[in-house]
Amino acid sequence: MNLHNPATDLPAANSLPIPAPAEAAGTPAQQAFREAVQQVEGLRQRLRELQVEQAEARRRYWQQVGPGARAVVEARRALFAPLEEALLLPYFNRQEERQITDFIVGNAHGLHNRFGEDTADIVLKYAPSRRAAAEAEAIPSEEKPAEFVPDLTSDVPPHEQAAAHARTRRKTKAQKAQELAEKAAREEQQKLLSNTKTLYRQLARTHHPDLERDPETQAHKTALMQRITEAYEANDLYTLLQLLSESGPAASADDDVLTRYTQALHQQQVELKQQLNELKYGENGFSGSTGKKREIELRELKRHLRAEAEYLEHIFRLIQEPTGLREVLRELSAAGHDTV
Repeated sequence: MNLHNPATDLPAANSLPIPAPAEAAGTPAQQAFREAVQQVEGLRQRLRELQVEQAEARRRYWQQVGPGARAVVEARRALFAPLEEALLLPYFNRQEERQITDFIVGNAHGLHNRFGEDTADIVLKYAPSRRAAAEAEAIPSEEKPAEFVPDLTSDVPPHEQAAAHARTRRKTKAQKAQELAEKAAREEQQKLLSNTKTLYRQLARTHHPDLERDPETQAHKTALMQRITEAYEANDLYTLLQLLSESGPAASADDDVLTRYTQALHQQQVELKQQLNELKYGENGFSGSTGKKREIELRELKRHLRAEAEYLEHIFRLIQEPTGLREVLRELSAAGHDTV
């Protein structure tokens, strides 16, 4: 049995840590800079923790759901061969051939959007119009023709269509100008944060040991300068920023430099918060909850995946014969669907 003995377990009075004297608060620029560094470090730490948490949650999730998802993927991929073979038969009319093509493309999109499968080759093969649209999207907007083409099938008169088109163009230009300005500001801040030489010079001016006469202070600054040099040689900007935030009072002329870094760090805070929100609430976010509700959702999802795989196997058997495929196409058309 372990009992606590205050006479022997407590440290002696002379071994207790002595609180260090509070450091000088520094100029307002230094205080703001230190606070910005601390906030960025806190956000970076939260982001790392959330990434680890979601990676573990995703691993547990796919450990349970993975087999069902793989069965659905295999069943959907199995549909391509009989559908492509059906397009070579003289059995179907043109409308049915278009339905089969939509069936193939819809199935490919389902595999990509739901399971991350690479089906681009199938989409490009059977949806050339979408490929042309994708190529048009890749052309920079400045190179695209800006001529207005009225929609003759629309009930809106051509002159009103032209006015609406002009308003849209003006709005788009304003948005582009704002986006370009924001991009330029971000690039300038990133350029500042990537320039370790400026930080190194700033720290060397303050901590170079040759500037000190006292041997003890000189030894301390020699060790500190070694840390600064190692961080600079490793291009470790964040360590240099932390060392700068720990510096003693600097000349007031250096406040402008600190203010610029503080602004860049504030922008980095915004970006880190956006990454955190994207991880938590975005499309690729992943809930790490393990409660009863989560277990119920997982059971329901596994049940749906099993049912889907069984249904796809039934469809696969039907479309082996042209008559069965025609019946499937009729059912899809009646339900208003392009694919299963």
